[in-house]
Order: sequence, then structure tokens, then C-alpha cells
Amino acid sequence: MQQRSSSPIVVMTAGGANPQMMVNVLARHFPDLHVIEEQPESKSALFKRRARRFGWVTALGQLGTMVASRLGKNVAARRSAEILREYGLSAERDPELPVTPVASLNHPDCHAAVTRLQPAAVFTISCRILSPATLAAIPCPVINFHAGINPMYRGQMGAYWARVERDDENFGATIHLVDAGVDTGGTLYEQRIRPSRSDSLATYPLLLTAASTDMAVRALRDAVDGTLKPFAPSGKSVLRFPPPLWTWLYHGLTKGIW
Repeated sequence: MQQRSSSPIVVMTAGGANPQMMVNVLARHFPDLHVIEEQPESKSALFKRRARRFGWVTALGQLGTMVASRLGKNVAARRSAEILREYGLSAERDPELPVTPVASLNHPDCHAAVTRLQPAAVFTISCRILSPATLAAIPCPVINFHAGINPMYRGQMGAYWARVERDDENFGATIHLVDAGVDTGGTLYEQRIRPSRSDSLATYPLLLTAASTDMAVRALRDAVDGTLKPFAPSGKSVLRFPPPLWTWLYHGLTKGIW
């Protein structure tokens, strides 16, 4: 069923198969949906930022994990296609869906687009952290899809770390409000699932995105209706980062968690 409102829903993203799959579902429920798509952060900029935070050795190790995890791309591609079939979803772009390209979601061009569109709600998925200036420019609830259970698995690759820590009960995703922190806004919905034995670092995000489309729709309907009910989840708050290559290999070889 389509949800109609006097203002559009805006999705902010850096693009890619996973967010496109979510966009396609949201567009079926919110006919006035509009996408603001930023340019992905360059690999060199990402590497330098991680090197400043973790040091060059760990940053190189994290880069190595990203490269190595894609070596089995044929296996991951088969599993990804299987996930799409299981959930009846598509990651193909709809050429009729309105998209506003910007260099960054934190650029004034993005702020101007929000002012022009006057959305009822903003949904973020697979994008940069929004700056305080960007958040101040958005006059409506901002809701994020996070592929991890907050607050234990904030940041990156939360589902992977849940498996590494044998915390299978918290392999899942969170829909939450966006604030100035990293995955620290009030939780709206949670979804916990069981991964397949063929899932890995390369397919966890797609699996969790596919399993979370219904709760994303519910959260946006709540925002449109003014019935959002955020809550503070229990658990220790931990910010996660990609594993360096040696950590990824260790857990893969000793636990079968890739």
C-alpha cells in the first residue's frame, strides 16, 4: 500500500546495490520519494583518515581485508542473487525515480536541495556521517538504517563482530534516529536474523538490508504520522571498525567466520 503525504520522503545515500534495493522498496510505499546521492568518499581519502586514527599499519590491514574479502566475489555474487530471490527484491535503478546528485551530503548544494524539497522525513543509508550543519538544515526527522544492533555494534561491520563474539542473538540491524553521534540516536526498530553458512563479510550488509525493508517503511510511516517512539536500547556501547587482514584471517581460519 502506498503512503501519501503532502511532503516527499528524501533518501540520502552514496549509492550502491544495497541502498538501491532499499530505495526501490521505499518508492513503492512513498510515491513522492526523492533521492539525494553523494559521490562516494575516495579510497585514498578513506585510507588517510583511517591512518590518522589507527596508524598506517592497521589502516593497511583494513584495506587488505577489503581486498581479500572480494577475492571470492563469484561466491558472494551467487549468495547475493540468492538473497534477492529469497526476499523478492531488486537492486536495479529505476530511471524514473528523481535523483539529485551532490558532491557530499555535507555540501551546501545538499542543504539547498533539502530546503527546496521540504521533506516529511529523511532516510539515510550507506553514506557519510551528517555534519552538524547538515543536520541543522534538515527540518524533519532523520532516520538511519544501520547494519548492526545498537549500541553494542555501532559503526562498521556490526554483524561481523556479533558473529566473531559468538553473539548470534544480536546478529541484526537497527533503524534509529540520527543525532550528532555515530549510531547513537534513539532506536525505532530492530531486526535480528540468522545468517546462512554461505554468508560472509561480503554479504552480511545485503542480507540485513533485505531483511529490514519492512521496518524501514514502518519507521517512515511513523515519521509522516508524527508517531515516532524512539527508545534507548540496553547494552554496552561499542564503536566498531573493519578488522585488519590478520584479524579477519584468524577468525576465518579458526572460527569459519569470514
